[in-house]
Amino acid sequence: MKKKLVIFGSDDIGELAHFYFSSDSDYEVVAFTLDAEFIKQDRFCGVPVIPFSQIGSRCPPESHEMFVALGYSKVNAVRKEKYFAAKSAGYGLASYISSMAIVYDKTAVGDNCFIFEDNTVQPFAKIGSNVTLWSGNHIGHHSTINDHTFIASHVVISGRVTVGEQCFIGVNATLRDHIAVGDRCVIGAGVLLLNDAEADGLYIGKSVERSSLPSTRLKRI
Repeated sequence: MKKKLVIFGSDDIGELAHFYFSSDSDYEVVAFTLDAEFIKQDRFCGVPVIPFSQIGSRCPPESHEMFVALGYSKVNAVRKEKYFAAKSAGYGLASYISSMAIVYDKTAVGDNCFIFEDNTVQPFAKIGSNVTLWSGNHIGHHSTINDHTFIASHVVISGRVTVGEQCFIGVNATLRDHIAVGDRCVIGAGVLLLNDAEADGLYIGKSVERSSLPSTRLKRI
């Protein structure tokens, strides 16, 4: 028998969580929940949307688990807040690890983690709680990703790297081995990080500018 799951959040990430948990886990999604002022519809993905203030009586924590399906708003602070709100309400927090991800030690993954397809988490790496690993990342051996961090797609984190709490790492960023990233750092898309990053750091790469040559002038493409 499948375990009953309530998802906090009903936007794109909530819909993705419903899809992944429903198609690739031993959970059955029975409801969504939100703070009452953010509810715009009473059903989502075919199941009820219940105000968080009522969820404990309608889907009690003794028989249900919860997954907080939120993004990286305010450097992950909103997802962190709701994670602790769910815990304070007595819920166990479910994690999703794709069957198409390679995670050598699933016991080293915390609760409320969202690990998409094509991630590789090498031996001796540790993933904290409330961490999102979007698709296609490499987490190197002996590295640690601390709580409430969001890592976008195709990020390379080399061996023995420590990433602090509440960090955001953008698409195609690369972190060399044996460095430490402080709490609440934002590392933008395509950034190559070769040295330690202090807490609250913002690292943004340069975007490509349009060439003065129009595409119609290219001889081969």
